[in-house]
Amino acid sequence: MEETLATPSETPRVNYLNARYGLKSWLLTKDHKRIALLYLGGVSLFFLLGGIYAMLIRIELLTPKGDLFQSQTYNKVFTQHGIIMVFFFLIPAIPAVLGNFLVPIMIGAKDLAFPRINLLSWYIYMLGGILTIWALLSGGVDTGWTFYVPYSTNFSNTYVVLAGLGVFVSGFSSILTGLNFIVTIHTMRAPGMTWFRLPLFIWSHYATSLIMILGTPVIAITVLLVALERIAHIGIFDPRLGGDPVLFQHMFWFYSHPAVYIMILPSMGVISELIANFSRKNIFGYSFVAFSSIAIAVFGFLVWGHHMFVSSQSIYAGMIFSFLSFAVAIPSAVKVFNWSATLFRGSVSYDTPMLYGLGLIGLFLIGGMTGLFLAAIGLDVHVTDTYFVVAHFHYVMVGGTLMGYLGGLHYWWPKISGRMYPESWGRFAALIIFVGFNLTFFPQFVVGYMGMPRRYHAYPDIPIWQVLNVMSTAGATILGFGMLIPMVYLIWSMRYGRAASANPWALPGLEWRTSSPPPTENFTVTPVVTWEAYEFAPPEELKVIGKLEPRDRADYPPDYPAYTES
Repeated sequence: MEETLATPSETPRVNYLNARYGLKSWLLTKDHKRIALLYLGGVSLFFLLGGIYAMLIRIELLTPKGDLFQSQTYNKVFTQHGIIMVFFFLIPAIPAVLGNFLVPIMIGAKDLAFPRINLLSWYIYMLGGILTIWALLSGGVDTGWTFYVPYSTNFSNTYVVLAGLGVFVSGFSSILTGLNFIVTIHTMRAPGMTWFRLPLFIWSHYATSLIMILGTPVIAITVLLVALERIAHIGIFDPRLGGDPVLFQHMFWFYSHPAVYIMILPSMGVISELIANFSRKNIFGYSFVAFSSIAIAVFGFLVWGHHMFVSSQSIYAGMIFSFLSFAVAIPSAVKVFNWSATLFRGSVSYDTPMLYGLGLIGLFLIGGMTGLFLAAIGLDVHVTDTYFVVAHFHYVMVGGTLMGYLGGLHYWWPKISGRMYPESWGRFAALIIFVGFNLTFFPQFVVGYMGMPRRYHAYPDIPIWQVLNVMSTAGATILGFGMLIPMVYLIWSMRYGRAASANPWALPGLEWRTSSPPPTENFTVTPVVTWEAYEFAPPEELKVIGKLEPRDRADYPPDYPAYTES
């Protein structure tokens, strides 16, 4: 019998992790899998730094009086938290780590289309991060992560230009990554891998890449113009020189609202994989879920004005943006309804990745529904610049991205490391993170609706406000503890975890058709795809050859390349 792909019993000793040794072999690698691990290290470092700033914010808000920081120091803390989390964790986390590792493998390619550009994108990302951290260590930034003018151009005495330069540089990393993904998906799919056989993870990254390429240059130019106006005093945003400060808001949010979908679309792709595969069912309405990713990418560029309902924007423009903001919820709702329909009567297994997937649905549902509050002009005027907005975007951006990132990391960890993590600890951590997240941010909806403004280090001594802030800080403590648990056991598993088979979840995707960890070239022989995405055959049609572990007896389609034993 023809042997097409690697088997659990013959996992090659040489894989991408041990093919070469030494620091140089990592820093000069062109292997997309190693570059993904380089990104994993960088993303984890920035997430830790951003989390420290978050805890400082919550400690300050335990009491109504500003007794930990002065107001200017507090401004720097929340600004630096936002810049690091948005530009150096939330945006690159899933595409740069999981996307880099999986896109070529899931379409049957040996690497991304431009391996050298892929490595360059990591160096650019790290350079942007180093410049930003240098700005923070030199004295910090106090403008808010949005760099709003005229404060950022005329009045702030902090390191706005240096921090803006860091964000400007890091934007090129996103552009190069998006370009690489689009070219790879178009030109390097394995024989038989048609567009409608692509995993939904690939569809979501394709849509995300479109946003990266089309939107990121806008924010890069916007931040550059802020720096030029600050240095050269050219009249772009300064009304004294003939500029328009509202122009900055239009340019900034034209990118920054689609950036929300750069964060959440890859996470939706991860959840589509988890829901289908841990329900052991073909995704309900595959084509609708796939095209909803494209629809979100398109609609995402049309709704930036809902961030500007309280600016000088006309009421007619506000009405149009309000309507479009409601419309963009439709493709997102398609995904949630189709995920729910997939779960219906599925053979659901509650492994750790699936718990994160279900958690994301819950958090995204709360974040999405409260987004409709902000799309309604009257309500938005009431809650603008309150903690209601903070809670909303944390549920969507942080909850959505974080749960998808952790779910995907656990799901593909056996493939990445070749080791299994302790399942009981994984489930415990997922529960702690979900509880901690809700306890942190749900009270902020209430206190925000009651009128507590964001970005203040002190607030009125109203008992219920302090109670809600204490709850939020307690939740942040639980969330921080929950985040440390996976970090510990995943690192532990790399040395002491049980060796993973090629297909530990018993699933039909291409990434499970190669060894764990994969060889440098991903596949010893280019696979030929003859099955549909998420095609699970009934038990009587199983075609599994050889003595395999029970969890390896997957529901493969009858024409799927079966495992063989040498």
